[in-house]
Amino acid sequence: MDIVELSRLQFAITALYHFLFVPLTLGLSILLGIMETVYVMTGRQIWRDMTKFWGTLFGINFAMGVATGITMEFQFGTNWAYYSHYVGDVFGAPLAIEGLMAFFLEATFVGLFFFGWNRMSKVTHLVVTWCVAIGTNLSALWILIANGWMQFPVGAHFDPDTMRMEVSNFMDVLFNPVAQAKFVHTVSAGYVVGAVFVLAISAYYMLRGRNIELAKRSMTVAASFGLASALSVVVLGDESGYTASLNQKMKVAAIEAMWNTEPAPASFTVFGVPDLASHTTRYEVKVPWVLGLIATRSADTPVPGINNLTQLAKQRIKNGIVAYDALQKLKTDRGNAELRKTLEAHVSDLGYALLLKRFRADVENATPQEIDLAAASTVPDVPVLFWSFRLMVALGFCFIALFALAFWLAAKRRLGRHRSFLYLALWTLPLPWIAAELGWIVAEYGRQPWVIEGVLPTALGVSSTVAGNVLFSLCGFVVFYSTLLIADIYLLVKYIRLGPDETLGHSVEAQLVAVE
Repeated sequence: MDIVELSRLQFAITALYHFLFVPLTLGLSILLGIMETVYVMTGRQIWRDMTKFWGTLFGINFAMGVATGITMEFQFGTNWAYYSHYVGDVFGAPLAIEGLMAFFLEATFVGLFFFGWNRMSKVTHLVVTWCVAIGTNLSALWILIANGWMQFPVGAHFDPDTMRMEVSNFMDVLFNPVAQAKFVHTVSAGYVVGAVFVLAISAYYMLRGRNIELAKRSMTVAASFGLASALSVVVLGDESGYTASLNQKMKVAAIEAMWNTEPAPASFTVFGVPDLASHTTRYEVKVPWVLGLIATRSADTPVPGINNLTQLAKQRIKNGIVAYDALQKLKTDRGNAELRKTLEAHVSDLGYALLLKRFRADVENATPQEIDLAAASTVPDVPVLFWSFRLMVALGFCFIALFALAFWLAAKRRLGRHRSFLYLALWTLPLPWIAAELGWIVAEYGRQPWVIEGVLPTALGVSSTVAGNVLFSLCGFVVFYSTLLIADIYLLVKYIRLGPDETLGHSVEAQLVAVE
């Protein structure tokens, strides 16, 4: 593996590790706010105990999420130095704001949440809890604004004098439609993770005959919140798909393994086996019209296929060569107005010309065969995207069914009467993490070969270092992150086994009986 592949692998591993902690933090933060709100409204001690117990598990996970997130940002300087130089003016701003929110807003209110129970009024502490939830979600917002710009680079322009991308309209970066769609979709997925976690652990207590009243109430909250969240994931995922169809057409075509443009409206392939050699999909099972309606929201707009988009990429590469040639000449003749005019006319395709850097240094002299190779490189790994997307969607509908059943049982007050459902809820515990990780694979792997869509190829964004250095740090990160993951699981399991009584230092059930 070369420096590019190793750098990609390192960032992918650290990101996937980090995202094991993030969605649970997002989900539990809102659930804590809901539980404490009920406590303040009713004054019942059991809701306070619920908030403190689930808050303990939240705190463990939050600490691990912070520890794994810090190193990710340093990689932009160590492994992706040219990327940081080229787009740092745009990408750095939301990351800086996120850092302020994460380390000042979140950290401050998390501390007040844990140490302020007996030092603040009920209402004041409730405000702190909701500030924790808001801060956690705002932190995710700024990260996803930065990531959304990588998917859809708006509000910035290429400056031939500095040879960098620079901000032209920060409001466009902030209100990037891709970023907004990714934010609501991602946080909703995090809410599903938190709801499944509470549902599964509560089911464990009910199966063991422990803390029944706390478990029932926790399951009721998780079922209601989880059902709304799971439905939101589907609706907001549709919005993400629509925005992708506008500016990441190759990603959509690869997800569908659609090799050639179909007559509108396009069909959705439920099942198939993509064949890279023949550019066909075997054993297809299709549903008419569905893809066209989802991707274009119309019945007469076609969804372009992979082969058609590859031909379009060839033309954009040729246009980009014109821009690249003008840029090279401007280095020695900066006052030439005609060269600047030529560059401005073709600058939107400059990134496509940079794809040729993998095949030769003098881009302007590329052969037709090299242009074909560069165009073919714009196709991401079709089977990976095809199956990742379908498994993610299948899990999403499973969560809707699970929460709908839990909500119905909670409404009928039958949560504890069906042990088969309790086992089902418990066994579902790892599935939302799998779905969340698959979502990131679809989003990030589907963007390849771009680190910035249509602007900067991934192969050009890496640092000027040797592969051995990256391999060494990669091994170190795997060991370090695995240690943190083991510690996180150990602590969560420890406090779950101890249960609310041992964790809080008193019998929750006894207090409930005494009050009633």
